[in-house]
Amino acid sequence: MKRVTARMLKVSIAAAVGFVCGLGPVGEAVAQPHIESKVDIAFNRYYSYEDIIRLTRELAEAYPELVELRVLGESIEGRELLVAIVTGPDGGAHDEKPAMWIDGNIHGNEIQAAEVVLYTLWYLTKSYGKNAMLTEILDDYSFYLMPMVNPDGRAYWFTQPATPHSARQNLRPKDSDLDGTVNSDGLDDLDGDGSITMMWKKDPDGDWIRDRHDPRIFRRVEPGQKGDYIYLGWEGTDLDGDGRINEDPPFGDDMNRAFPGDWQPEYVQRGAGDIPLQTPESLEVARFILDHPNIAAVQSYHNTGGMILRGPGTDYRENLYSRADQRVYDRLAEPGVEMLPFYRYLIIYKDLYNVHGGFVTWTAETLGVISFTNELWTVQKFFQREGRMDDERTWLWRDKLAFGEIFTDYTEVDHPQYGKILVGGPNKWSSRSTPTFMLEEECHRNFAFTVWHAENMPKLSFGRREVRDLGPSEHGRLWSVTVAVENEKIIPTRTDLAVRKSIGRADIFTCEPSRGEVVAAGRVGSWFDKHMEPVRAEPGRVQVTEGIPGQGRRLMRFVVAAPEGASVTLRYDSEKARTIEERIELRARD
Repeated sequence: MKRVTARMLKVSIAAAVGFVCGLGPVGEAVAQPHIESKVDIAFNRYYSYEDIIRLTRELAEAYPELVELRVLGESIEGRELLVAIVTGPDGGAHDEKPAMWIDGNIHGNEIQAAEVVLYTLWYLTKSYGKNAMLTEILDDYSFYLMPMVNPDGRAYWFTQPATPHSARQNLRPKDSDLDGTVNSDGLDDLDGDGSITMMWKKDPDGDWIRDRHDPRIFRRVEPGQKGDYIYLGWEGTDLDGDGRINEDPPFGDDMNRAFPGDWQPEYVQRGAGDIPLQTPESLEVARFILDHPNIAAVQSYHNTGGMILRGPGTDYRENLYSRADQRVYDRLAEPGVEMLPFYRYLIIYKDLYNVHGGFVTWTAETLGVISFTNELWTVQKFFQREGRMDDERTWLWRDKLAFGEIFTDYTEVDHPQYGKILVGGPNKWSSRSTPTFMLEEECHRNFAFTVWHAENMPKLSFGRREVRDLGPSEHGRLWSVTVAVENEKIIPTRTDLAVRKSIGRADIFTCEPSRGEVVAAGRVGSWFDKHMEPVRAEPGRVQVTEGIPGQGRRLMRFVVAAPEGASVTLRYDSEKARTIEERIELRARD
């Protein structure tokens, strides 16, 4: 037996480790292949409005063959409304392919939405030509990416003291308290911590007490008992002397209540504005989408709660979601729940609240496009398990995982109306925004969900073809040309709602003979069917109102009078699928 030397042992261990880790020769990379980007972007941090614009432009400059930038206009405060058009150079222009619209930050405080859209742009561009799946998707489809629908709201959140919930709206000047003066009583950062936190005042008849073990926690007393504090609300003072605080902040309309689908006035839907699409941000988004009927999928990013949402926003619009369309939504969303841990697939009005004039309900119900909203981030991800975040677990998160950075210690402040009060508590980073150490995973998983949605936009091909000689005619011979048009993807070329409500134009199937003419055309049920539903006019140009179903097909038959050896050019054109074309020779088969 050979004596095992120390050198032999070291070599054997190295070889074993290399085998277990899937290495080749020792020294090669252990991780999966890393795809470098021409633009280095870290996704363990957040970016300002200016940063998002700069990085988007840098990506467009680095990948000019993939990215075209379009400035739709300016926000109320003059910031760019920037859209990145992304598609591969193969397969035609961006508007000749089915497209997916993806936006974020329609609510200014929902900040990670912009990072997810920026990540989408970054990952798509760096992967083209290097990742086979994403290369094929970019050659087959287009993406319209708008990181910030509400750039003013985002800029406000980053540069001004804010709560986790402000500025949700745009910054259209508005007289919220109807005193004749706009924005006359906004928020005040009394302790100078950069956030708007809570105000508490000692009161022997109060209904709150401080936890004796942890004075950061206030607890409401049981009915009939007395506490020693009252809660005064968010930080602020009475700036306009009307006896109220924070009632006229510098916030305008909720643009996710401003779209034409089921829009309702302010007395029904708070934040709706005076008319639909009142401000440039929402108006320019609507114009772009209406100008691009090739949009076959929509994704909007919000926060928070870990949800994949679909419409309707109200119960009386349930009839707009047929069983056929619901099946499409379910087949897309259910795998999404598996891809996004602790997310739930929900219906807006049924599982959340009523929404009138919402963006994705407009694109779904008025335009007939399969549309989702993802509510980014859920606190359950902190501990990687289901269950309600009680006080004990919440403070464990704040202390052990966030190292106290999302809490401002209570300090005593002299308030001009209330006297001595305590100010402090969870700051603007405390609840809605994904913690930075978890942000890249949040971006990637949501990006992967939208890739799943995008790759299931319609993709057509001609399936089986059958040419039969029916006998002589004045043009030589009479031919039957039967063709299957197939859609390999989940989303149909026309949703059931689009068919029922005549939204958009019908698909067009044309047959153009090189010689002779098309004398009849129609739809057939099977290859053996001798009867067809005839087209009464223009038999060479058939309107396929129902479109091609998801992962299905339709059989069409053209009867052509032409000499043997002539050909027909078949062309199927749909707003939401790439046009397909093929030439077939008319010749008798043995």
